[in-house]
This record gives sequence, structure tokens and C-alpha cells, in this order.
Amino acid sequence: MQLLESGLKVKEYELLRRNFSDTGCFGFGIQEHIDLGIKYDPSTGIYGMDFFVVLERPGYRVGRRCRCKARVRIQHRVTKEDAMKWFQVKYEGVILNKSQALV
Repeated sequence: MQLLESGLKVKEYELLRRNFSDTGCFGFGIQEHIDLGIKYDPSTGIYGMDFFVVLERPGYRVGRRCRCKARVRIQHRVTKEDAMKWFQVKYEGVILNKSQALV
């Protein structure tokens, strides 16, 4: 969680609406890893990082386990709106439309 918070701090807690998928996941990238506060190492150079977060409700494992596998119903799945609301509440983030990001 600490690494995720550092990445969001670099993005100033602003994500685009298109960063969220229909299945309740979201991801974003940063250009330089040194923005996270990691010291620069000349042998490594500068590289970017991608973050990807998968949100699931408790009990979602029943769809993946080997024994007594069951189907996770639509009502129990995380939607795009649920993921955006979680991001706004948990990190007090801002969700931008593409037109707002260009300004």
C-alpha cells in the first residue's frame, strides 16, 4: 500500500476515467522511478513504473479455488463505478475526463 500511495502522490491523486476497467480494476503509470523517492543509481538508469490494482469483495475466491468451485454472481462483482468510488473515498482522489486532463 505504501508503494501505491507513493505512486498516487506522483500523479497528485488524479486519475483519468479511462484508467478504470469494467471489472473494477485500475492502473496508471509514472515516467521516472526517481519520482517515488528512490535514489538514482547510474548502473540502473531511469525507468518508468506501471501500477495495476485489482479490487475484489470478500468471498471472491470461490470462483478461483480448485475444490467446490462456484460462480461469482454479477451482484457480487466489483464494477467500474464501485472502483472509482473506492478510490475517491480511500485516497480522496480526483477522477478526470480526458478533456479535463488536457487543460
